[in-house]
Amino acid sequence: MIEVNLLPGGKKKASKGLGFSMPKLSLGGGGGDTPDAYVLFFAAAAAIGIGYMGWTFMGVRGEAEELQVRLEEQRQDSIRFATLIEQTNRLTARRDSIAERVSIIQEIDAGRFVWPHLLDEVAAAVPEYTWIQEITYVGGEPLQVRIVGRAGSIYAITNFMSRLESSSFLRNVEPQTIQQVQSEADQNDLVQIFELLVTYESPPLDELQTVPLFDEDMSAAQTAAPGGN
Repeated sequence: MIEVNLLPGGKKKASKGLGFSMPKLSLGGGGGDTPDAYVLFFAAAAAIGIGYMGWTFMGVRGEAEELQVRLEEQRQDSIRFATLIEQTNRLTARRDSIAERVSIIQEIDAGRFVWPHLLDEVAAAVPEYTWIQEITYVGGEPLQVRIVGRAGSIYAITNFMSRLESSSFLRNVEPQTIQQVQSEADQNDLVQIFELLVTYESPPLDELQTVPLFDEDMSAAQTAAPGGN
């Protein structure tokens, strides 16, 4: 048991047991013992350490809350951007599908006037004493046709081939067969039966001559009509 004498000038009785006594601390001015500097230093250091840990804890907690808010904002942005990306992908797929359909339509439209041009060019090249009996499809890429006809002479066939070659849409006119036979109408009359292989080719656009769909008289009539601009 430890005994502490609180009376000034009193004598401390001998303690029994362990033979150990606590140092006396006196913070007042009297004749007490001087304070233990080490104890005060450690107490102050403990207080400062606890205060620093508390301040650090509060700072870390504030940063954690701020990071949580930023993380939630980033998550919301990710959801919004994912929606935008999905919409963009759908629009891109739709655009590609439309572009593919337009390309197919353009290809079909580009070949829509091939046969009218071909027949028009052949008809325009037929000279006198020459008759076309048949025009058949041979192959594509490039388009080739076989022209079967009858002519009154070799000169008419040669003239026909020359006029076909001069067309902007036809080339590589090659004779397949030329044969002289009796005319069906008159057995005493001889005619030339021929087969020609012709290739169709669209010329460059700058070599084509275009005309308006409506002539000047019709345009003037439309302008003069009531309500015309």
